Amino acid sequence: MTWTWQIEDGDGNILETPDSDLGSQGDAESWLGERWREFVADGATVAALMEDGRTVYRMDLEAAAED
Repeated sequence: MTWTWQIEDGDGNILETPDSDLGSQGDAESWLGERWREFVADGATVAALMEDGRTVYRMDLEAAAED
């Protein structure tokens, strides 16, 4: 299984991200946890966790930035 993140801006455009092909959901969540603020600074609003091309869940990054 391959876990990746799809990072999107407010218009739904997919943003370029560093290589994020990870071996487990936990690794993927840790990877995003270390980088999400950088993505928000670059205009990201949504992160979608993907498992082998299937969306597992979507997360609103703007709401996280307000906390």
